Amino acid sequence: MHTIKQMVVNIFILLVAAFSVIYTGLFIYAIYASDSMIFPIPASSYTDESDILKLKTADGESISAYFLEAPGSKDVLFYSHGNGEDIGDIRTLLQEFKKKGISALAYDYPGYGTSSGEPSEQGVYAAAEAAFRYLTDKRGYSPESITLYGRSLGSGPSCWLAERYRVAGLILDGAFSSTFRVITNIKLLPFDKFDNLAILPELDCPVLLIHGTDDNVVPFAHALRNENALNKPPETLWVEGADHNNHIELAGDHYWNVVQNFIRK
Repeated sequence: MHTIKQMVVNIFILLVAAFSVIYTGLFIYAIYASDSMIFPIPASSYTDESDILKLKTADGESISAYFLEAPGSKDVLFYSHGNGEDIGDIRTLLQEFKKKGISALAYDYPGYGTSSGEPSEQGVYAAAEAAFRYLTDKRGYSPESITLYGRSLGSGPSCWLAERYRVAGLILDGAFSSTFRVITNIKLLPFDKFDNLAILPELDCPVLLIHGTDDNVVPFAHALRNENALNKPPETLWVEGADHNNHIELAGDHYWNVVQNFIRK
Protein backbone atom coordinates (compact mmCIF):
# COMPACT_ATOMS: atom_id res chain seq x y z
CA MET A 1 0.00 0.00 0.00
CA HIS A 2 2.82 2.36 0.89
CA THR A 3 4.49 1.61 -2.46
CA ILE A 4 1.31 2.44 -4.43
CA LYS A 5 0.85 5.67 -2.50
CA GLN A 6 4.44 6.67 -3.18
CA MET A 7 3.99 5.91 -6.89
CA VAL A 8 0.93 8.19 -7.03
CA VAL A 9 2.88 10.95 -5.29
CA ASN A 10 5.80 10.53 -7.69
CA ILE A 11 3.50 10.65 -10.73
CA PHE A 12 1.82 13.78 -9.38
CA ILE A 13 5.20 15.44 -8.86
CA LEU A 14 6.27 14.53 -12.40
CA LEU A 15 3.04 15.94 -13.85
CA VAL A 16 3.44 19.17 -11.90
CA ALA A 17 7.07 19.44 -13.02
CA ALA A 18 6.12 18.80 -16.66
CA PHE A 19 3.32 21.37 -16.50
CA SER A 20 5.71 23.90 -14.94
CA VAL A 21 8.24 23.38 -17.72
CA ILE A 22 5.57 23.72 -20.42
CA TYR A 23 4.02 26.79 -18.79
CA THR A 24 7.43 28.44 -18.32
CA GLY A 25 8.25 27.76 -21.97
CA LEU A 26 4.94 29.28 -23.06
CA PHE A 27 5.55 32.29 -20.83
CA ILE A 28 9.02 32.89 -22.28
CA TYR A 29 7.79 32.40 -25.84
CA ALA A 30 4.94 34.86 -25.29
CA ILE A 31 7.38 37.51 -24.05
CA TYR A 32 10.17 37.11 -26.59
CA ALA A 33 8.87 35.37 -29.72
CA SER A 34 5.12 35.91 -30.08
CA ASP A 35 5.58 39.05 -32.21
CA SER A 36 7.00 36.90 -35.01
CA MET A 37 3.62 35.14 -35.24
CA ILE A 38 1.48 38.22 -34.65
CA PHE A 39 3.27 40.28 -37.31
CA PRO A 40 4.13 38.22 -40.43
CA ILE A 41 5.26 41.31 -42.36
CA PRO A 42 4.55 40.98 -46.11
CA ALA A 43 6.71 42.54 -48.80
CA SER A 44 5.60 46.11 -49.41
CA SER A 45 2.89 46.34 -52.08
CA TYR A 46 3.58 50.01 -52.80
CA THR A 47 6.30 52.64 -53.01
CA ASP A 48 6.37 56.15 -51.56
CA GLU A 49 4.64 58.42 -54.04
CA SER A 50 2.95 61.80 -53.75
CA ASP A 51 -0.24 60.40 -52.23
CA ILE A 52 1.55 58.61 -49.38
CA LEU A 53 1.52 60.61 -46.16
CA LYS A 54 4.39 60.40 -43.69
CA LEU A 55 3.30 60.73 -40.07
CA LYS A 56 5.57 60.90 -37.03
CA THR A 57 4.71 58.81 -34.00
CA ALA A 58 5.41 59.75 -30.40
CA ASP A 59 8.25 57.23 -30.35
CA GLY A 60 9.91 58.75 -33.42
CA GLU A 61 8.89 56.34 -36.19
CA SER A 62 7.78 57.46 -39.66
CA ILE A 63 4.42 55.92 -40.50
CA SER A 64 3.02 55.67 -44.03
CA ALA A 65 -0.65 56.45 -44.57
CA TYR A 66 -3.03 57.68 -47.21
CA PHE A 67 -6.25 59.62 -47.07
CA LEU A 68 -8.97 59.28 -49.67
CA GLU A 69 -11.34 62.21 -49.32
CA ALA A 70 -14.88 61.98 -50.64
CA PRO A 71 -15.88 65.53 -51.65
CA GLY A 72 -18.61 66.93 -49.42
CA SER A 73 -18.62 63.96 -47.06
CA LYS A 74 -19.00 64.53 -43.32
CA ASP A 75 -18.26 60.86 -42.60
CA VAL A 76 -14.75 59.46 -42.36
CA LEU A 77 -13.59 55.88 -41.93
CA PHE A 78 -10.40 55.17 -39.98
CA TYR A 79 -9.18 51.77 -41.22
CA SER A 80 -6.72 49.54 -39.32
CA HIS A 81 -5.74 46.58 -41.51
CA GLY A 82 -4.90 42.93 -40.86
CA ASN A 83 -1.48 41.51 -40.04
CA GLY A 84 -0.71 40.03 -43.47
CA GLU A 85 -1.34 43.12 -45.60
CA ASP A 86 -0.42 46.77 -45.95
CA ILE A 87 -2.20 49.90 -47.11
CA GLY A 88 -1.43 49.15 -50.75
CA ASP A 89 -3.33 45.86 -50.50
CA ILE A 90 -6.49 47.53 -49.19
CA ARG A 91 -6.49 50.57 -51.45
CA THR A 92 -9.17 49.13 -53.75
CA LEU A 93 -11.46 48.52 -50.78
CA LEU A 94 -11.07 52.06 -49.50
CA GLN A 95 -11.58 53.48 -52.98
CA GLU A 96 -14.95 51.74 -52.90
CA PHE A 97 -15.80 53.56 -49.66
CA LYS A 98 -14.83 56.83 -51.33
CA LYS A 99 -17.08 56.05 -54.32
CA LYS A 100 -19.92 55.58 -51.86
CA GLY A 101 -19.30 59.03 -50.38
CA ILE A 102 -17.28 58.04 -47.31
CA SER A 103 -13.79 59.49 -46.82
CA ALA A 104 -11.23 56.96 -45.61
CA LEU A 105 -7.82 56.98 -43.99
CA ALA A 106 -5.57 53.93 -43.68
CA TYR A 107 -2.13 53.69 -42.11
CA ASP A 108 0.64 51.12 -41.83
CA TYR A 109 2.12 49.64 -38.68
CA PRO A 110 5.84 49.99 -37.91
CA GLY A 111 7.82 47.81 -40.31
CA TYR A 112 4.89 47.44 -42.73
CA GLY A 113 4.91 48.91 -46.22
CA THR A 114 7.29 51.86 -46.17
CA SER A 115 6.84 52.62 -42.46
CA SER A 116 9.99 52.59 -40.34
CA GLY A 117 10.65 50.53 -37.24
CA GLU A 118 9.74 47.07 -36.01
CA PRO A 119 6.16 46.04 -35.23
CA SER A 120 5.03 45.62 -31.63
CA GLU A 121 1.82 46.11 -29.70
CA GLN A 122 2.91 49.51 -28.37
CA GLY A 123 4.29 50.48 -31.78
CA VAL A 124 0.92 49.75 -33.39
CA TYR A 125 -0.85 51.88 -30.80
CA ALA A 126 1.60 54.73 -31.43
CA ALA A 127 0.98 54.48 -35.19
CA ALA A 128 -2.79 54.47 -34.69
CA GLU A 129 -2.56 57.53 -32.42
CA ALA A 130 -0.44 59.42 -34.97
CA ALA A 131 -2.88 58.64 -37.80
CA PHE A 132 -5.92 59.52 -35.68
CA ARG A 133 -4.36 62.82 -34.63
CA TYR A 134 -3.69 63.58 -38.29
CA LEU A 135 -7.44 63.41 -38.93
CA THR A 136 -8.35 65.51 -35.91
CA ASP A 137 -5.47 68.00 -35.75
CA LYS A 138 -4.53 68.42 -39.43
CA ARG A 139 -7.78 67.66 -41.22
CA GLY A 140 -10.11 69.13 -38.60
CA TYR A 141 -12.41 66.15 -38.12
CA SER A 142 -13.99 65.80 -34.71
CA PRO A 143 -13.65 62.34 -33.12
CA GLU A 144 -17.48 62.14 -33.18
CA SER A 145 -17.40 62.09 -37.00
CA ILE A 146 -14.87 59.23 -37.22
CA THR A 147 -15.88 55.57 -37.49
CA LEU A 148 -13.10 53.15 -36.56
CA TYR A 149 -12.82 50.00 -38.69
CA GLY A 150 -10.61 47.24 -37.31
CA ARG A 151 -9.92 44.30 -39.60
CA SER A 152 -8.53 41.22 -37.78
CA LEU A 153 -5.30 42.46 -36.11
CA GLY A 154 -6.59 45.99 -36.71
CA SER A 155 -9.29 45.30 -34.12
CA GLY A 156 -6.59 45.80 -31.46
CA PRO A 157 -5.70 49.45 -32.20
CA SER A 158 -9.34 50.17 -33.07
CA CYS A 159 -10.57 49.05 -29.64
CA TRP A 160 -7.66 50.91 -28.04
CA LEU A 161 -8.69 54.16 -29.77
CA ALA A 162 -12.39 53.63 -29.05
CA GLU A 163 -11.61 53.47 -25.34
CA ARG A 164 -9.75 56.79 -25.49
CA TYR A 165 -11.88 58.91 -27.82
CA ARG A 166 -15.62 59.54 -28.20
CA VAL A 167 -15.88 58.26 -31.78
CA ALA A 168 -18.94 57.86 -34.00
CA GLY A 169 -18.72 54.09 -33.95
CA LEU A 170 -16.55 50.99 -34.07
CA ILE A 171 -16.61 48.24 -36.72
CA LEU A 172 -14.83 45.02 -35.81
CA ASP A 173 -14.30 42.74 -38.80
CA GLY A 174 -12.93 39.25 -38.12
CA ALA A 175 -11.86 40.46 -34.69
CA PHE A 176 -10.25 38.29 -32.04
CA SER A 177 -10.87 38.51 -28.29
CA SER A 178 -7.09 38.70 -27.88
CA THR A 179 -4.13 37.43 -29.86
CA PHE A 180 -3.13 34.68 -27.41
CA ARG A 181 -6.71 33.37 -27.22
CA VAL A 182 -6.59 32.66 -30.97
CA ILE A 183 -4.18 29.84 -30.05
CA THR A 184 -5.20 28.95 -26.49
CA ASN A 185 -8.92 29.89 -26.57
CA ILE A 186 -8.74 30.66 -22.84
CA LYS A 187 -6.51 33.01 -20.89
CA LEU A 188 -3.48 30.99 -19.78
CA LEU A 189 -1.03 33.78 -19.00
CA PRO A 190 -1.29 36.76 -16.66
CA PHE A 191 -0.83 39.09 -19.65
CA ASP A 192 -1.97 39.16 -23.27
CA LYS A 193 -1.46 41.23 -26.41
CA PHE A 194 -4.24 43.26 -28.00
CA ASP A 195 -6.66 42.18 -25.28
CA ASN A 196 -9.89 43.40 -26.86
CA LEU A 197 -11.96 41.44 -24.37
CA ALA A 198 -10.68 43.62 -21.54
CA ILE A 199 -11.63 46.82 -23.40
CA LEU A 200 -15.02 45.96 -24.91
CA PRO A 201 -17.02 46.22 -21.65
CA GLU A 202 -15.74 49.81 -21.21
CA LEU A 203 -16.94 51.07 -24.60
CA ASP A 204 -19.89 53.41 -24.97
CA CYS A 205 -19.96 53.91 -28.75
CA PRO A 206 -22.13 51.98 -31.23
CA VAL A 207 -20.46 48.75 -32.38
CA LEU A 208 -20.89 46.64 -35.51
CA LEU A 209 -19.45 43.11 -35.45
CA ILE A 210 -18.71 41.39 -38.78
CA HIS A 211 -17.54 37.77 -38.90
CA GLY A 212 -17.63 34.69 -41.12
CA THR A 213 -19.24 31.71 -39.43
CA ASP A 214 -16.58 29.37 -40.89
CA ASP A 215 -13.58 31.57 -40.10
CA ASN A 216 -10.58 29.26 -39.77
CA VAL A 217 -8.14 31.97 -38.68
CA VAL A 218 -10.11 33.73 -35.94
CA PRO A 219 -12.86 31.25 -35.00
CA PHE A 220 -16.45 32.49 -34.88
CA ALA A 221 -16.46 31.83 -31.12
CA HIS A 222 -14.37 35.00 -30.74
CA ALA A 223 -17.16 37.07 -32.34
CA LEU A 224 -19.74 35.61 -29.93
CA ARG A 225 -17.44 36.20 -26.96
CA ASN A 226 -16.87 39.79 -28.06
CA GLU A 227 -20.61 40.31 -28.50
CA ASN A 228 -21.31 39.08 -24.99
CA ALA A 229 -18.59 41.33 -23.53
CA LEU A 230 -20.25 44.55 -24.69
CA ASN A 231 -22.52 46.47 -22.33
CA LYS A 232 -24.86 47.45 -25.17
CA PRO A 233 -26.13 45.04 -27.85
CA PRO A 234 -24.08 45.58 -31.02
CA GLU A 235 -25.22 45.37 -34.59
CA THR A 236 -24.02 42.14 -36.18
CA LEU A 237 -23.31 40.86 -39.66
CA TRP A 238 -22.67 37.13 -39.46
CA VAL A 239 -21.79 35.89 -42.95
CA GLU A 240 -22.91 32.28 -43.21
CA GLY A 241 -20.25 29.96 -44.63
CA ALA A 242 -17.62 32.69 -44.96
CA ASP A 243 -14.02 32.25 -43.85
CA HIS A 244 -11.61 34.94 -42.71
CA ASN A 245 -11.07 36.54 -46.11
CA ASN A 246 -14.12 36.05 -48.33
CA HIS A 247 -16.99 37.48 -46.29
CA ILE A 248 -17.30 40.70 -48.33
CA GLU A 249 -17.54 38.71 -51.58
CA LEU A 250 -20.12 36.32 -50.11
CA ALA A 251 -22.21 39.03 -48.43
CA GLY A 252 -22.06 41.31 -51.49
CA ASP A 253 -24.49 44.23 -51.43
CA HIS A 254 -25.70 43.23 -47.97
CA TYR A 255 -22.22 43.99 -46.58
CA TRP A 256 -22.21 47.44 -48.13
CA ASN A 257 -25.76 48.24 -47.03
CA VAL A 258 -25.07 47.27 -43.43
CA VAL A 259 -21.72 49.07 -43.23
CA GLN A 260 -22.90 52.26 -44.95
CA ASN A 261 -26.03 52.48 -42.80
CA PHE A 262 -23.95 51.99 -39.66
CA ILE A 263 -21.47 54.72 -40.60
CA ARG A 264 -24.16 57.20 -41.63
CA LYS A 265 -26.19 56.82 -38.46
